[in-house]
Amino acid sequence: MLYKSGVRFKLQTFAGKMVNTVYRDEESGIQDREGKEESILALLGIVGTILNLAVIIFVYLYTTL
Repeated sequence: MLYKSGVRFKLQTFAGKMVNTVYRDEESGIQDREGKEESILALLGIVGTILNLAVIIFVYLYTTL
């Protein structure tokens, strides 16, 4: 017999034993997308920081000369 509980878990009974299993495909797909988004945001943060430093250095050199 197969009983569904919620979206992610399913309960299976085998000769009187209940076993909880997880849908790994759905979770891995979600985690892949989240990991990709996090890496893009981290890269954008690094690029933004470098550009801010370049502007600060340029303004410092421009005002001192």
